[in-house]
Amino acid sequence: MARRGFFAEIQHQSRVAARERERTEREAVRRHNEAIRQAERAKKESERVRTQLAKAAVSERKRLEKEAREAHVAAREAEVIERNGKLEQIYEEIDSLLVSTLSVDDYVDLSSLRVEVTHPPFDRPDLEGPLPQPSQILLPNEPVLALPAPPSGLASLFGKKKYAEAVENAQRAHAQALEEWRAACRDLMAKHQKAKDMHVQDEARRVDALRSERERYAKECAMRESEAADRNRQLDELVTNLGYGTADAIQEYVSIVLSNSVYPDHFQAMHEFEFDPSTAELRLRVLVPGPAEIPTIKSYKYTKATDEITSTPLSQKECRDRYAGAIHQVALRSFHEVFECDRRGLIKTISLEVGTNTIDPATGQRVYVPFVIAAAERESFLAFELSAVVPALTLGRLGAAVSKNPFSLVAAERSGVRRS
Repeated sequence: MARRGFFAEIQHQSRVAARERERTEREAVRRHNEAIRQAERAKKESERVRTQLAKAAVSERKRLEKEAREAHVAAREAEVIERNGKLEQIYEEIDSLLVSTLSVDDYVDLSSLRVEVTHPPFDRPDLEGPLPQPSQILLPNEPVLALPAPPSGLASLFGKKKYAEAVENAQRAHAQALEEWRAACRDLMAKHQKAKDMHVQDEARRVDALRSERERYAKECAMRESEAADRNRQLDELVTNLGYGTADAIQEYVSIVLSNSVYPDHFQAMHEFEFDPSTAELRLRVLVPGPAEIPTIKSYKYTKATDEITSTPLSQKECRDRYAGAIHQVALRSFHEVFECDRRGLIKTISLEVGTNTIDPATGQRVYVPFVIAAAERESFLAFELSAVVPALTLGRLGAAVSKNPFSLVAAERSGVRRS
């Protein structure tokens, strides 16, 4: 039997993501979220009191111990409210498997699956601009010869020798300073030239890296374009083949539709199917979780005296009724989703099984146990008002073979089914 195809998997992941977003928004207003906040507040209060208790004087200790106990009890009670809120959500989702799909149009417009390529911006903009040029150098000022002032008066007669020595010393110092200045200029100019040479090399490497990165980006864009074109080509083929009513195209379309059928986390379903073009019949098998995978806790309770959170189990009748009700809803939901999506009426009848894979206690081997075996004609089934039916009675009207106790893994009798 066929399983989920390429487009179906894409659609399934999209639907799962959408469901998760819806669930997040819905949970924002649910009661157990308030319990979470209460638990956090109580926990913080408990921590605050414990901190104060450690620092408190003896006279305050009893009061703070009482506050600590009360904060701890509040935290545990809030945890119970949170757990019970989660249980209510799980059971509400399982109990509304049929209702949750009736408000959804199961038809899938295949044109909505076409891909329009959107390329991300080039991810190396740091390579696009030229590297800054090395800063211009500023050479130090050339030393200026500073000669001593010539002597005057009597000093001009008797200080000529000292003056000549002073001039000579000044000239010698100037020559030394001039040599050092020239050396400093040569050093600065050499460093500047080295910086310019390094800039040329770095700029060449930047240009090479930019070219390489642009080639890589262009290849990635071309790959995205190619993948999109290939997917759109496959989609066009599917639309064309579905127009001709080919078996493969019908199976692929059914796969897409059933992939849109997202079940709750605690009651996942898998579909296997095959279309027979000679009879226009879809043979569909829905695999559901076994009864052992469904929660059996009725509620949680906190006992202050023992500081324990305990659970109360559901009665056997409640477990049986919930599981059987879920099985019956899955059967009708599956008929509804396939017939509603097929606006052209290419599928005339559906032969359906709903069951689970489990371990046979007699052999220890994995076996398939059918819970519902039914068949339905398109026109007669679409006449049902599913929002007002009792699923078990509807399956009876369809002449289905239904397990008397799916919770105990009792199989439906195949000889009991008749076509409606």
